[in-house]
Amino acid sequence: MSRTRSTKILRAAIVLTAAALAALTVSAVSSADARPQPHPDGTAVVSGATPTASAAPAAPPTGDGPPTFAEDFDTPAAAGGAFATTYAGSWQPYPDGMGGKYWSGPTVSAHDGYMDVAMDGKRGAAGTFGTPDGAWAHTGGVFSVRARAIGGDGNGAAFMLWPTSDRWSDGEVDFPEGNFAGSVGAFVHSTVPGQERRAAGLHTEASWRDWHTYTTVWDPGRTVQFYVDAQLVFEAHDHVPTTPHRYMFQIGDWGAPGHLEIDWVRTWTD
Repeated sequence: MSRTRSTKILRAAIVLTAAALAALTVSAVSSADARPQPHPDGTAVVSGATPTASAAPAAPPTGDGPPTFAEDFDTPAAAGGAFATTYAGSWQPYPDGMGGKYWSGPTVSAHDGYMDVAMDGKRGAAGTFGTPDGAWAHTGGVFSVRARAIGGDGNGAAFMLWPTSDRWSDGEVDFPEGNFAGSVGAFVHSTVPGQERRAAGLHTEASWRDWHTYTTVWDPGRTVQFYVDAQLVFEAHDHVPTTPHRYMFQIGDWGAPGHLEIDWVRTWTD
């Protein structure tokens, strides 16, 4: 096994362990309004976060200039190997069978201009967006995805910025996150070692059932902002990561059949 592949498997294994501890795919999320709530794992909300209903700009925020990474999933590709080959420059999946939970190969395809993650209640999916060399080390930037979920009741997903170091205390930022039958959440985890399960966050009024653009704006050490479409819905000032992270998602291996559809992904990073 190559060093690169070994490193990727190790990264996936550590994220999987932390995800299990923090219940990142949030099987216990309930619908709520846009008020600060405990994180779906039941832990307390930490200080330094501000829910906001400020005036929306005309469009979701972007970085300066064109995106440094963009994928529209316009090329059809079947599951079972074709998708992984076609999008090898944009999607770095967990190895099939990781943790006995994640099987991206047979569940992920592209058609009709979007990435389709099929849910069957038995196999989850997980991976990182970006090129094989450039996906792993973003320090700040703008991260945007347009997505919706059809079916999948009882299941959920977490799109996140996860530390390249695989040290949970280097910070975890989750958006969008939640059960598909509920509302969409946004969370920033504590960077205090031993307190990583604590998080600041809220449940927005957005539904997974509708197409929305979810944008995270990360200014290292200063702020994390979350936007639904063009609306700033939450801002955190404490526990803001300062080290390299990767932009990824995980979806569980339980619940009803359904589909997570991802129209496009954009990032603006240095």
